Amino acid sequence: MDDQLQNQNLPEEPTLEPDESEEVAPVQYDISTYGADYPVDSLVKRLQRSDIFIPDFQRDYVWSQAEASRLVESLLLGLPIPGVFLAKEKEGNKLLIIDGQQRLKSLQFFYEGFFNPKEDKKTKRVFKLIKVQKRFEGLTYDKLEENDRIKLDDSIIHATIIKQESPNDENTSIYHVFERLNNGGKKLAAQEIRTAIYYGELNDLIERLNTYPDWREMFGPVSIRLKDKELILRFFAAYHRGDYYTKPMFEFLNKFNQKYRNPGQDFIAKNEQLFKDVISFIKNSVGKSAFRPEGIINIAAFEAITVTIAKIITVKRNPNPVEFKERLSHLLQDPNFLKAINFASSDETVFNERHAIAESYFSEV
Repeated sequence: MDDQLQNQNLPEEPTLEPDESEEVAPVQYDISTYGADYPVDSLVKRLQRSDIFIPDFQRDYVWSQAEASRLVESLLLGLPIPGVFLAKEKEGNKLLIIDGQQRLKSLQFFYEGFFNPKEDKKTKRVFKLIKVQKRFEGLTYDKLEENDRIKLDDSIIHATIIKQESPNDENTSIYHVFERLNNGGKKLAAQEIRTAIYYGELNDLIERLNTYPDWREMFGPVSIRLKDKELILRFFAAYHRGDYYTKPMFEFLNKFNQKYRNPGQDFIAKNEQLFKDVISFIKNSVGKSAFRPEGIINIAAFEAITVTIAKIITVKRNPNPVEFKERLSHLLQDPNFLKAINFASSDETVFNERHAIAESYFSEV
């Protein structure tokens, strides 16, 4: 069985079954790459101006002050350090960091004088070099000798810059590059990657909606792997682009997230209200059992039910909650619907079938 979420009261994080989450996208890419050598002081200035961009969400900064100090020391000693990977955005000339965040942030912290400024400002640590050669021990950037400061400023970091040439109607290759370069340790979940690379108005909307009280009641505790946010994205993708669905599901979501990344305020306002209306209607009519035919959230059931109700709400502002509750109970016992939400649920035919069945049950609500 696929497309199910584990009980949110359990400590384990919800996961998709392997037949969906491990599918490989069939598309091939034409990607151009070129190298650029940046002086350290130039890199820091670009980071400060956000010309080189670190999304609000990436893996948290995890280096210790000693590790960051060793990086700075390597450059002061004239030793090479690993390069970074940057992705050139289609709109504008900004560069997105897809590998090398820890190194670049460490250098920015050293130049700005404070280690990991996200810490409480009252306890913010001055960035002094520690556990390095004696002549550098305890020095800040401003306290470096002039020759050392110039040497650090002029040190070169090599960047590999990638740009997707084709397909030219979307930019999903960055997802795959990011995923492959950031798979050390605990593997990033798909929505964690999307949040990092498709930052913009749509992800800001999803962030807001994820705090909507009725949604929190329906879903349960906040998912540390962003499964709750992925469901909101899936609702929007299936509602707006369901007629064009092709598997694998994760790539369908990637394309939607990229295409609708900054859709404009009219789209944002209408869809924010639509999601709230749908979730509140279902909560008030049935409660959290609506998406749990076996006691746990079934993602495919959530998708088919919410999208169908959204279509009804857009043409009929006040669906009948009593009628909906009765018809939902029958839908969740329909063997064809149960098959379509539990087996091969990412297949195009199965996707279309469960939506057709849901619409047939709710058409008169």
